[in-house]
Amino acid sequence: MLINSHNKLLRLCWISCLMPEPLGKNYRLLWLSSAVANLGDGIGVVAWPWLASLLTRDPLAIALVAVALRLPWFLFSLPAGVITDRHDRRKLVLVMDMLRSVALFMLSLAVWHALPIRTVTGLPDAMLYWLLLSSALLIGFAEVLRDNAAQTLMPSLVPKSRLEAANGRLWSIEVLMNSLIGPPLAGLVIAVAVPAAFVFNGAGFALSAAMILLIRGDFRPAPRPRQPLKTEFKQGFSFLWRNPLLRDLALGLGLMNATYQMMMVGLILFSQDVLGLSAPQYGLLLTAGAVGGILGGVLSERVIGWLGAGLTLRLCLLALITQMVVAALANNAWPIWIALCVGEFMAMIWNTITVTLRQRLIPGDLLGRVNSVYRFFGWGLMPLGLLASGVVVKISGGLPHDMALRTPFALGAVLMAVLTLRIWRKLSNRALADATFR
Repeated sequence: MLINSHNKLLRLCWISCLMPEPLGKNYRLLWLSSAVANLGDGIGVVAWPWLASLLTRDPLAIALVAVALRLPWFLFSLPAGVITDRHDRRKLVLVMDMLRSVALFMLSLAVWHALPIRTVTGLPDAMLYWLLLSSALLIGFAEVLRDNAAQTLMPSLVPKSRLEAANGRLWSIEVLMNSLIGPPLAGLVIAVAVPAAFVFNGAGFALSAAMILLIRGDFRPAPRPRQPLKTEFKQGFSFLWRNPLLRDLALGLGLMNATYQMMMVGLILFSQDVLGLSAPQYGLLLTAGAVGGILGGVLSERVIGWLGAGLTLRLCLLALITQMVVAALANNAWPIWIALCVGEFMAMIWNTITVTLRQRLIPGDLLGRVNSVYRFFGWGLMPLGLLASGVVVKISGGLPHDMALRTPFALGAVLMAVLTLRIWRKLSNRALADATFR
């Protein structure tokens, strides 16, 4: 019955993502590129932590693999912004996709030769684990530059009046592939051969690069005098920090992403040890975020027009608190699936509002740098959430095992409640209307 429900949702979301939009050939190529890249990434969502859990049962060691994937957002976001504002954005996307493809193919060969490998207790002593960490770090650095360049590229592909539709449609197909199709497929692929999951991931980036290669046009930033790196960093930082709305949204996104990552990495062992899920079942659990995210991307324009941007952002915060509370209390997968679905529906609309806001407010020659500063705060805190998940479970060792595994969800709910109280009054419809939604 679960499989049938998944198939019905898949058909619904696929039809929604393929609704025709007159946004141009270049946009369709970017859309296709995101589709194939995120299918590979969706397989990687399960493959990276699952391979780590084969090497060690230590929650902190498993969390470190996810940290390695996200740490570059903290270390490299600011330089990535300067690079994006100095070079052709399309070429940056192309090169980073090719780099990730080669790295994943090489990792898959190493995994193929090293497995089967014994499961170790405590911190892993297997060479494959350290190769996994270093590969994750390399993939993370490439992702930072690629994503910053791609987001900066968007206003050059579609009219500003259609940015909500373009962003929503792009994120819908990304979520469809990354969370709805990719994770269940990963469970099936891993059941056959773990290395094959990384082959699929690398193939997705190779196909993505082929699509980007077909995009035509000049996507270099406007010529400007070359300045020292420190000066260019400062220009991007100052623009964001002088805008109170952008600053609060960036800091708020940082805490939101940290708590979300804390919850998701906690779900790995929680799903195995408390819910008793297999790899394919865990993949199906992750489809919840996909269903909500896809529908949120497709319906974002309507919801924003109906409720207003400010009220929608407030409802998003409440949905994310509820998501954490449900995960902390649930004893089976279905309540978590529903909570993840609702949470991701609202989170996708949050992204549509805030990214479109930046694309409209920030001048083109500053867009790469300001985006990178925004992501430095918004994504750079992810590693802290990932580490916190492992640390919280570890220091809760005196509690019953299932209670210890629930602690990241409870802590996430508290942190989200604090954030909501902090920025609630600033997220009014009037504040957002005064910015750009007039």
